[in-house]
Amino acid sequence: MTTAPGTVLLSGVVGSTAYGFAHAGSDIDRLGLFAAPTEEFHGLHRPAESHVSTDPDVTLHEAAKWCRLALGCNPTASELAWLPDDLYETRSPLGEELIAIRTSFLSAKAVRNSYLGYADQQFRKLLTRDTTDPAARRRAAKHARHLVRLVEQGVRLHETGENVVRIPDPERVRRLGERIADRPATAEPLLAAAVERFSRPGVLPAAPDPRPAEAWLRRVRAAHYRPPAERAS
Repeated sequence: MTTAPGTVLLSGVVGSTAYGFAHAGSDIDRLGLFAAPTEEFHGLHRPAESHVSTDPDVTLHEAAKWCRLALGCNPTASELAWLPDDLYETRSPLGEELIAIRTSFLSAKAVRNSYLGYADQQFRKLLTRDTTDPAARRRAAKHARHLVRLVEQGVRLHETGENVVRIPDPERVRRLGERIADRPATAEPLLAAAVERFSRPGVLPAAPDPRPAEAWLRRVRAAHYRPPAERAS
């Protein structure tokens, strides 16, 4: 994990490794959230909210930014609170508290908009790929796999309230992704079926409950504040 200008509260391995798509030579993606020192919020310039590196591939979000992303049900950020236990690399007490309130971030509209929206982005990328080029064909297959993943994860969230990050049958998704990469129109029934299932009543509330996140963030700020006299000593 890369160095953050604060305290890392929760971090782990995400992306293809978490989904079960990784193969020999796959990059290992890491995601985490950190608490900036509270006193840094008291001046004219607020601390940076995200830090991204590519060697290794690490993304760190400041605690408040992560909460805003999760309240919008951003698929990439949200999965940090739903990882299988073996993929966590940092789990502080405050990180454990965040995992415990993860369902409060969920809402029906945001899950539908974000998961279907991201899946549609992957579909549109497929339509512009020249799959006669081997490198472009590999990228198309990756987009197709993530399209299938996003649709299935989003529908499962809508219907059960659970975000299953590790795909139960990654080889099935891989095979389907290969077919979609060759013929993008193959994805259209999948997307249409997802729209239909999202139109049915699900288990998620109409809006998220921001109160647990607000209370958690205030505990984070209190825990990471050092009075001026203490800093000078």
